[in-house]
Amino acid sequence: MRRYAQIIVTVLFVLICSGCFTANGAIEAPETVVSVDLERYTGLWYQVARYPHFFQRKECRLSTARYTLLDDGRIEVRNDCWADDVDGEKNQTVRAFARPADDSNAWLKVRFYRLFTADYLIIELDTDYRWAVVTTPDMDTLWILSREPALVESVYLAILDKLEDRGFIREDIIRTSLQ
Repeated sequence: MRRYAQIIVTVLFVLICSGCFTANGAIEAPETVVSVDLERYTGLWYQVARYPHFFQRKECRLSTARYTLLDDGRIEVRNDCWADDVDGEKNQTVRAFARPADDSNAWLKVRFYRLFTADYLIIELDTDYRWAVVTTPDMDTLWILSREPALVESVYLAILDKLEDRGFIREDIIRTSLQ
């Protein structure tokens, strides 16, 4: 039953993301970073903040995303979340596969359950790949990721300033990492 609930949530997420078209059918997506080195981008990321999402449980106080570059060019995506810490019981696990949508590697098409695809845009990325910001074309979803469970406060605030300049609502961004 839990597996079906995850599938339903994913379907709803994809349907919402597919509704981000203008009247003429063109996607008005935010500008992505110029390029992403997928080998540097792969590995473990901690979610440190996000927009509230109906498809991501409130109990997810600690969430991680692990990206693994596969031999066929796809990227395996595994998202896990815990209510307390990584030694506790997982609340949610979602597995998907992604492919770059263009040569920049900053726009990925993520396929869930071999049925549904969602867009994943890397819109901010530290030059040393220590943190990243990801959204969808409609900017209704947002994740701030870090290689560490928490960001230095000054770095976090600078990221929030950048996001606010790009049209994101600062007050809606919630911290999710264990501080």
